[in-house]
Amino acid sequence: MTESAVSSPFISRELSWLAFNSRVLHEAEDDRTPLLERLKFLSIFSTNLDEFYMVRVAALRRQVAAGVQVPSPDGRTPLATLEAINGAIRELLERRRRCLHEVLVPQLDQLGIRMLSIEDVLPEERAALDDYFETQVFPVLTPLAVDPGHPFPYISNLSLSLAVQLHDETRNGEHFARVKVPRSLPRWVPIRRANHFVPLEDLIGAHLAKLFPGMRVLGWHIFRITRHSDLDVTATDEGEDLLASIEEQIFQRRFGEVVRLEVETGMPPQVKALLLDEMRDTTDPAVLPLTERDVFDMDPMLELGDLMALAALEIPELRDPPFGPVTPPEVRESDRSIFDIIRERDVLVHHPFESFGSTVEKFFDTAAEDDNVLAIKLTLYRTSGDTAIVRALTEAAQRGKQVAVLVELQARFDEINNINWARTLESYGVHVAYGLPGLKTHAKTALVVRREADGIRRYVHIGTGNYNSRTARLYTDFGLLTCHPEIGADVSEVFNLLTGFSRQRDYRRLFVAPASLKDRFIDLIRREADHARAGRPARIIAKMNALQAPEIIDALYEASRAGVDVDLIVRGICCLRPGVPGLSERIRVVSIVGRFLEHSRLYYFLNGGDEAYFIGSADWMPRNLERRVEVVVPILDRALHHRLGTLMRVYLADNRQGWDLQPDGSYLQRTPLTVDDVGSHKLLLRDPWGLDRSESRYLTQEFRATTYVPAPEPHQHAVAALGNGRRRKAKKSGP
Repeated sequence: MTESAVSSPFISRELSWLAFNSRVLHEAEDDRTPLLERLKFLSIFSTNLDEFYMVRVAALRRQVAAGVQVPSPDGRTPLATLEAINGAIRELLERRRRCLHEVLVPQLDQLGIRMLSIEDVLPEERAALDDYFETQVFPVLTPLAVDPGHPFPYISNLSLSLAVQLHDETRNGEHFARVKVPRSLPRWVPIRRANHFVPLEDLIGAHLAKLFPGMRVLGWHIFRITRHSDLDVTATDEGEDLLASIEEQIFQRRFGEVVRLEVETGMPPQVKALLLDEMRDTTDPAVLPLTERDVFDMDPMLELGDLMALAALEIPELRDPPFGPVTPPEVRESDRSIFDIIRERDVLVHHPFESFGSTVEKFFDTAAEDDNVLAIKLTLYRTSGDTAIVRALTEAAQRGKQVAVLVELQARFDEINNINWARTLESYGVHVAYGLPGLKTHAKTALVVRREADGIRRYVHIGTGNYNSRTARLYTDFGLLTCHPEIGADVSEVFNLLTGFSRQRDYRRLFVAPASLKDRFIDLIRREADHARAGRPARIIAKMNALQAPEIIDALYEASRAGVDVDLIVRGICCLRPGVPGLSERIRVVSIVGRFLEHSRLYYFLNGGDEAYFIGSADWMPRNLERRVEVVVPILDRALHHRLGTLMRVYLADNRQGWDLQPDGSYLQRTPLTVDDVGSHKLLLRDPWGLDRSESRYLTQEFRATTYVPAPEPHQHAVAALGNGRRRKAKKSGP
């Protein structure tokens, strides 16, 4: 995923994303990762790639079909980008094949975890498998013939299928049929030996004669297709029902054009040619027909996202050690109301290291039960199952409180789930709004209005992650609980924007997209540049999921040229080129990929010594800044600044999970220079903010020669991230 020459100040968005997925794959290749966790990362890599094809590759193919020649900011046309993607992905798939079949499968086999062919099972095990097929599998299967009377069947997106070659003994003719591997049954069929499995498609293949009696099975081979699956609601009229529009597009998604064909290694050329011919749409000018370039035969096993089921095997010695999130000390007093605690001081929580249940869910539970609470408002982007938060909302509505929820129907691939939850909430009397046409509501914001002795007080939660108890255990996120009057007033006005009519652009404390968020961030970056030019302390540290917005990148380049040191912690896409002479010499970019998905957003500006911290839902991407409703909040309680500053030190000093972005778009993994590695997730599991002095030695003495350089007085918390043992001096101070 490197670019041979730095011809543009911007890195390709698509190639940068592939570089991120390469880092995910590396976690599967890294023998420091527990064995079953390596399977997990292979699964994540594979499902990530599926979504990349359904959305990004599909969009590029439509641009090529439409004859678009306008280059993206990195200088590539859509066709050139597709060609670069194709080559990069084939390299990644070859790495995945070697990792799984040459490394992980042999290691698993030695430990008694085996994926067997049905020919390898014992006779008594075969009898049990035959019975399982007859009773559980056979009734579900639907063989579909292909002949003049039976047109080629519809193939659903990402479904695993058997392409079956048959010979009719009576008429002496050959036929083709398709059998879908049902998703309703486990992919890995257990046999009597513990942790031994047969793939479901192998079991079906061994019993095809029962599906086609009187025919001779010549062979069968696995294939899989990927369809364009993104929704487009930009054309929805203001008077059109957004819910109905989304439901219609979800239905139409099933028939999106095919953008990728995967076949197992060894499929006969004539079968592959038949599939390619049937999947190729040459009638629609808006669709780019499939070619051999879009066919992948890189692996004997398809749909590796299903490896997640094997990664979940309960074998503790092969998995990450279990952990339990801690309850923040501020809310440990069980006899006090969480509202009393928030009234005394702001509460800042760091998930998954600090408990979601004892903070955010407790906030909603208390609000539902408290007779003094008059109203609860919430934005719901993604949620999980029958969550405590949804239960609290329905209970509050039944108690007569006013409850309003903005359910984002356009949350990609969660649309059906969110529609169902919206209807469930409405059935309990919750006021449900469906967002704004053309804008996704991505903000993570909640408001509780409470009657107190001195009047009405607003309590607010603003976070970086979804109100989702499952992902709160897997993603790193921040949440702020506050009753600051100006923040509460701003959040009220954001909800008025979402549920009513409003053209408001300016807020007291919040930055809100799409109204003014991009301009406010650019102003903050330029302010640091002004400080540097005037000789005042200037520094920027920003942590996010992705950095793509050209205007933000240009402002960062300007700040670098003005003398501002900039450290960026960007998990995924980063289109900025760091370390380019005369452009970005003072900018460093590190990506953290490890046990937890880095999802928190944190923005820091030294501001001449008057430090400013912000958290929120927005990445520095055009979609977040221009096409979504986002909320970013300042951390006004200066007692919390030390936590955030220390946390950024932990991330910038990470030499286990850290990868340094190079000017050519490639990444170099940091390597410890001592026997101890400093993995941020490992440290944060011990202390959610990295404040424990017994651990802080990793960030001071031992790292002075590797990844950490202490700043001179008077600013004690400066950090300079040094990749691969190279010393970088802190030009300016900061956290």
